[in-house]
Amino acid sequence: MIAARETETAQAQSNYTYRQTVTLDEMNPSGLAQGTYREIRDIIFSPAAERSEQMVGKPYSTLSHLKLTDEDFRDMREIQPFLLTKDQAFLYATQFRGEEVMDGVDCFVVQISPRQILEGQRLFDGMLWVSKKDYSVIRSEGQAVPQIHTLKSENLFPHFTTLRQKVEGDYWFPVMTYGDDTLYFRGGAQRVRLSIRYSEYHRFGADSKVTFDK
Repeated sequence: MIAARETETAQAQSNYTYRQTVTLDEMNPSGLAQGTYREIRDIIFSPAAERSEQMVGKPYSTLSHLKLTDEDFRDMREIQPFLLTKDQAFLYATQFRGEEVMDGVDCFVVQISPRQILEGQRLFDGMLWVSKKDYSVIRSEGQAVPQIHTLKSENLFPHFTTLRQKVEGDYWFPVMTYGDDTLYFRGGAQRVRLSIRYSEYHRFGADSKVTFDK
């Protein structure tokens, strides 16, 4: 039932453009940001659910300890705003973890974890808060997996929380991802703070012309 509802949500969201604003801070031992990456993208989903993006301005970076990778950018698009649709559900094992009132909504708490991870896959491992009323996911907490360790490099990914709000009728769309985590590299620990805002949802139709601010 969750996957069916998530598929409906994805279909509803495919009729919207929105803006995704990413900020990643490197934190020093005093808890202050010592380096920042920031980008803004406008996102389009075509009527065929094909994704298109347009960068708003140029990315800004003063990062000195971290280097963002293809996996990081893929996670920003696919894992942080994760939807457990029918075409994703078979990849995951699920386990009921209890019940909880979250943001005033009576929820089931469900743990999901990958059944296996094949080379090149990026998957979600964590918890979902699912509305008892209609099986909508209203919150997720977890991590993109796998963490990547090789002899020459490491690619580690922070724990995060994604919040959703009602945008169209009874459908809950992602509105914010945040994380504050310490990544333990072989060369030392690095605390990071992540923020992704999903804003300016605008519905469009097959014949609509979508324009962007320059």
